[in-house]
Amino acid sequence: MTSSLSDRIRQFYDTSSDLWEQVWGEHMHHGYYGPEGDRRKERRQAQIDLIEELLHWTSTSLGENFSLSAPRPSQQILDIGCGIGGSTLYLARKFATKAIGITLSPVQANRASDRAVEAQMGSDAGFLVADALNMPFADESFDFIWSLESGEHMPDKVQFLRECHRVLKPGGTLMLATWCHRPTDEGLEPLTAREQQHLADIYRVYHLPYVISLPEYEAIARELKFQNLHTADWSGAVAPFWDDVIESALNPAAVLGVLMAGWDTIQGALSMGLMRDGYASGLIRFGVLCGTKCDR
Repeated sequence: MTSSLSDRIRQFYDTSSDLWEQVWGEHMHHGYYGPEGDRRKERRQAQIDLIEELLHWTSTSLGENFSLSAPRPSQQILDIGCGIGGSTLYLARKFATKAIGITLSPVQANRASDRAVEAQMGSDAGFLVADALNMPFADESFDFIWSLESGEHMPDKVQFLRECHRVLKPGGTLMLATWCHRPTDEGLEPLTAREQQHLADIYRVYHLPYVISLPEYEAIARELKFQNLHTADWSGAVAPFWDDVIESALNPAAVLGVLMAGWDTIQGALSMGLMRDGYASGLIRFGVLCGTKCDR
């Protein structure tokens, strides 16, 4: 990543992760509220349900091509954008295998490592500060790559997916879930000036370079020779999360924590409505993609 962007992302998560753990818990990602988004549930349960639904969708979509359909202790999982290790530890425990999480934030990596020790999983889960565009792993190292809401931070989407392909073993699986904008291909209307400004405001607040549409992600993956590609738009299923987050941010303890965390966190908290409104208008989409690396 460019140093200025990676530094901003690192600082944002270094300063805010402790607060979000207190308010959100161990998982720093959307929740799942049913296919139509109409199932009311506690926010933390919704976040766990999103993990399970993504795994089920990937397994169902790929069938026997899903690399973890018959998990073995020798398998390795990579969690890109691991936060404080919520998904990494969950996957390592669920599949009884080893997992590595990477993040740009030293604060997150240290906290994730501490949480692995607390959970007595220190030998099964490791955490590194690393750039997903230049990962410190040998070719063909991992059986399963999990990327839950990290693609939006990548300033080079092609290089990001290229690196995923490089470190994935032949026959291995990629599961990508990321923020997107609405499709603009195949005769659809281009983004309007108002939509572009809405996105620019989100980029500024959450330190994103840009987002692309789900069809663009699929085109990149296809060009890189990923096989068995499947995509889906889960926007409706996850959109209620932002109402829950906004409500949680109004808790007096959360308000105090936000104020103490500094301007970046304050700005992010004040701008949550951008995401809620983006989903409501159809501009913001939650895209999911899975595929495999050719098993030579």
